[in-house]
Amino acid sequence: MRELALHILDIAENSISAGASRIEITVKQDTRIDEMCISVKDNGMGMAEEMVANVMDPFTTSRTTRKVGLGIPLLKQAAEACNGGMTIESQPGIGTHLVVKFQESHIDRMPLGNLSDTFLTLLLGSPEVNWVLDYQINNEIFQFDDSEVKEAIDGMSMTDYRVIEYLTSTIENGIEVTKQNAFTKGEKNANDQID
Repeated sequence: MRELALHILDIAENSISAGASRIEITVKQDTRIDEMCISVKDNGMGMAEEMVANVMDPFTTSRTTRKVGLGIPLLKQAAEACNGGMTIESQPGIGTHLVVKFQESHIDRMPLGNLSDTFLTLLLGSPEVNWVLDYQINNEIFQFDDSEVKEAIDGMSMTDYRVIEYLTSTIENGIEVTKQNAFTKGEKNANDQID
């Protein structure tokens, strides 16, 4: 996978397969400490300690469609190559929390990719799940919880074109405004330091 957003998609699909009814995706980019952190937390069936240890092995998978599970081991390897790492905490019956960190400015760090399209794919592909997105650059934060939308549409399908237009606009604009605000404040802080 060439983009981190595709890894997020893969991990979230694992959470769906684990029976999660709530999945929280957090992406934090902090240029002040030169770190990118991606977190996926679910309330799925969780894993025993032995499975957590094995999940880093590319030849271990719970899927029946293929004999190897390369997503998590490749992501871990990519993080370690960029002065970062990965942790997975999981408990049977409670859920799983995967956190991966990268040096933000590392030349080999994969680009984030299209986070809004990835999140929309998950949201529309599994509307029975409560999806939460938390996107942060330095102190600028965009948060989206689809439960508010689901309550507001009151029985209307999530795949209704009007709902899709609203979701697309809200998520894309939220991410873009967060980036612009972080960039503007970053420029202002740099100029303040020069004066």
